[in-house]
Amino acid sequence: MFQLPKTCYIGLALSALAAPTDASEMFAKGSPWMLGDWGGTRSELLEKGYDFTLGYTGEMGSNLHGGFDHDRTARYSDQFTFGSHLDLEKILGWHDTEFQLTITERHGDNISNDRINDPRVGGFTSAQEVWGRGETWRLTQMWIKQKYFDGALDVKFGRFGEGEDFNSFPCDFQNLAFCGSQVGNWVGGIWYNWPVSQWALRVRYNLSNALYAQVGVFEQNPSNLESGNGFKLSGSGTQGAVMPIELVWSPQVNGLKGEYRAGYYYSNAKAQDVLKDSNGQPAALSGAAYRSSSSKHGLWLGAQQQVTSLASDQSRGLSLFANATMHDKKTNAIDNYVQAGLVYKGPFDARAKDDIGFALARVHVNPAYRKNARLANQAIGTDDYDNPGFLPVQDTEYSAELYYGIHLADWLTVRPNLQYIRHPGGVSQVDGALIGGLKIQSSF
Repeated sequence: MFQLPKTCYIGLALSALAAPTDASEMFAKGSPWMLGDWGGTRSELLEKGYDFTLGYTGEMGSNLHGGFDHDRTARYSDQFTFGSHLDLEKILGWHDTEFQLTITERHGDNISNDRINDPRVGGFTSAQEVWGRGETWRLTQMWIKQKYFDGALDVKFGRFGEGEDFNSFPCDFQNLAFCGSQVGNWVGGIWYNWPVSQWALRVRYNLSNALYAQVGVFEQNPSNLESGNGFKLSGSGTQGAVMPIELVWSPQVNGLKGEYRAGYYYSNAKAQDVLKDSNGQPAALSGAAYRSSSSKHGLWLGAQQQVTSLASDQSRGLSLFANATMHDKKTNAIDNYVQAGLVYKGPFDARAKDDIGFALARVHVNPAYRKNARLANQAIGTDDYDNPGFLPVQDTEYSAELYYGIHLADWLTVRPNLQYIRHPGGVSQVDGALIGGLKIQSSF
């Protein structure tokens, strides 16, 4: 059976925007949903506590210049999100209680895997952040949350990822180094971001209107990462727990919103040393197994602050942001990461809901991990990068992205972008890569 490609569906949606429609109708620019209000049914359901969502994110990446493989091509990856949020106070009379259920499906290809990065070692960032964790369906959220003591205490339990509450950050950029919780990008073996979920408990206490502290306990179970375990609910394969703690301050600076985060994570599961064996010798030379550490830990800092606004619309203006993470040098390939950037919302009066973003990031490889690669090459007697058996030595990767977000409707934003990655995967022999991207975010 013949099927229209995804770009045709996008084209149809864009064409429909040309027709002025009532906000409750399909394709109306002022509606939060592409399919409209279902004749008022959606608004009625919201009033009764039922909120249903269908979201779509699609990302295209093309290697315009450089990278590991200079042959130009384009890749597309995407994600569908099916969600329901229930206000159980309205539905069942349970005071200050909410329930969330979300199922996701991802598929597609990533330009970073074989065109930008050296496939022998892979990369750190990804030019298409929506790609990853397998082309499969997943139970991404299934949690219940209840508040106590007039909202001062907030308890959440069920299946969700760490980045949903801890080290949280928006995902408007397309490069992974500027999208979402960054801890999960650099210790992804233990910290599982969206769309992976695990059994978890998060407790938050509001110290004031602008300050709260939270602590969590998350199941550390690598089997949850497997494509065939997207709906696994059992605890088989659990190795331990990841326990994050975080302080979040959300001040108003001259009437403008800000958010500042500081946190620490600790894993009580065994972690493999990146260099030495149980005798303290380099495992790459001794041939013995890498020794185990009894734990793994790290910390993060994050800041977002709006610094300018327009008198006519305070949502428009310049915002600055920065994030940094540091990780255990004994057991982690990445020892530190820093990132900074800016977003300007409403750059033109005629395009008051558009936004412009620019960011820079640096990912630094642990010197012990780098030494292990050198010794591995020494063990097989080669220092020739072009030798298929050579293990590329990774050091520092730099990323930059510039995007322009076109707010076509309240349910559709399209963000063309340019990315530049210097030393992809931290491999100095790989040419810097210029990538053209396109990110589509829509709500049906």
